[in-house]
Amino acid sequence: MYNPLVNGAKSPEFDPKRPVASAAAVLQAIFLAPKSFYLNFPVEGPLREPTLFVLLVSAVSGVLSVVVNLILGAIFETNTSLLGVLVSNLAFVVFSPVAVGAAAGAYLLSVRTFVGPEGDFRQLYRMLAYAYGAMILFWIPLVNAFAFTYATMILMLLGIMSVYRTSFLTGLITTLVCFVPVAIAFIYLLVAINGLVVR
Repeated sequence: MYNPLVNGAKSPEFDPKRPVASAAAVLQAIFLAPKSFYLNFPVEGPLREPTLFVLLVSAVSGVLSVVVNLILGAIFETNTSLLGVLVSNLAFVVFSPVAVGAAAGAYLLSVRTFVGPEGDFRQLYRMLAYAYGAMILFWIPLVNAFAFTYATMILMLLGIMSVYRTSFLTGLITTLVCFVPVAIAFIYLLVAINGLVVR
């Protein structure tokens, strides 16, 4: 049903007892060896660690985003609201696991439509939660859109192809059908959040 682990090796996962080292191992894997990461990814597992990983990535990215917004606001003398920046980034951190869950639900519908009934929410949440590691770059202006696309399109395509053993075309269709509405929702949220930050 699923792709067997290559050479019996497992992909790195987040460990709350070693948060920095384990998060760094996951980030290194998804950026430098994403295909290998998903080929060796254990889809059956707990949700707690991936959820904590999402929160950690969001927290780091949120803090860096606050710093960058304040620096750019001072340099370009924009009407950046400090309270708006803090509130939007706090909301980004707190609601990130919910957003990942909503996106995982959308991917589940797409997988069950184009791949088959073997996919379940837990598997897709775990796959997407670790793909979400790309959002560690979300605080960098102009790079944030690429980080989002890399996480929700490229990494999920690799994940779906590897875990469910689909062809490239099936994986691409499955991913694209979900990516488009998720991306539209993401853009809408960004516009709404920017309304809080700049007044």
